[in-house]
Amino acid sequence: MLPIQSKRVLPVFRLFSLPLLVVLTLLGSTAARAEVTVLTSIKPLQLIAAAVQDGVGEPQVLLPAGASAHHYALRPSDVRQIRSADLFYWIGPDMESFLEPVLKARKGPSVAVQSLPGLTLRHFGDTHVEAHHGDDDHEEHDAHAHESHDPHAHDAHGDQTATARDEHDHAHRPGSLDAHLWLLPVNARVIATRMAGELAAIDPANARRYQANLEAFAQRLDVLDQRLQKRLSDTRNKPFFVFHEAYDYFEAAYGLQHAGVFSAGGEAQPGARHVAEMRQLLEQAGPSCVFHEPPARPRLADSLVRGLPVNVAELDAMGHGIEVTATGYEQLIENLGGSLAECLESL
Repeated sequence: MLPIQSKRVLPVFRLFSLPLLVVLTLLGSTAARAEVTVLTSIKPLQLIAAAVQDGVGEPQVLLPAGASAHHYALRPSDVRQIRSADLFYWIGPDMESFLEPVLKARKGPSVAVQSLPGLTLRHFGDTHVEAHHGDDDHEEHDAHAHESHDPHAHDAHGDQTATARDEHDHAHRPGSLDAHLWLLPVNARVIATRMAGELAAIDPANARRYQANLEAFAQRLDVLDQRLQKRLSDTRNKPFFVFHEAYDYFEAAYGLQHAGVFSAGGEAQPGARHVAEMRQLLEQAGPSCVFHEPPARPRLADSLVRGLPVNVAELDAMGHGIEVTATGYEQLIENLGGSLAECLESL
């Protein structure tokens, strides 16, 4: 009877063994990929992480599209997401001070990228870019930090650009760190290098893949830089104005400089006197461009440019609408360059 029983059991085992092994293999693969959870505070950092994790994992982002990185109100689900992530990357307290209390209770690594060694950092009011290394230089700033970098600002009425910027200076005071550091591609490389190293330490099985992704990312940035340098070379002396002083890193990389900063459309509208001063700046500049940020065009823009030879266009520093892929960060940078070039070339 034993041989007969054995023959009956054996076919059943054979029938289910292969599918079972396949299922176990798939479950094991899924578990392995789920071991490293990367969370970033804002989308630009998510795009950099996506380049490093390409083919291995998908980074998540904390702030939803359109949320303010300066004044976001964390929900309980956000706090749980922060605490459960294996790796968390944020710009740092100069941009996201609302994160500091919850990060004190976090057990895993939390990297404030503004403190990474090797970053090139700017401070508002800087007339040139300086390289800083970590927190040691955090409170230092350029000797020219309180000088306007507006070449059109000084006339019989004084520094009118500084007046037009009063309403924005509550967030971007001269001498404070400009935290929009991701808009300088060489900084993105520093951030990606840190991410690749930490991912390899947690997930050594994919260390070579992270390194290969990092190298490919750097090569693509080299090609993009050459393309943008060439395209923007003829626009460097053309005036443009912005509604948010967020683009200094990008401008410094490609020899550009905005002529003035107007108050942000989402804030309290300036009085008639300030609007008149802003219009006077535009009149003095002649044909020029005014750039606003998505998602909405400020109502003030139409009042400012009415009847003047001024084009209004959009600059997106956060990557709204860009798909989270290995090339998403390059798309963000190329879109900035393309928007600037397209408007300035038309003048």
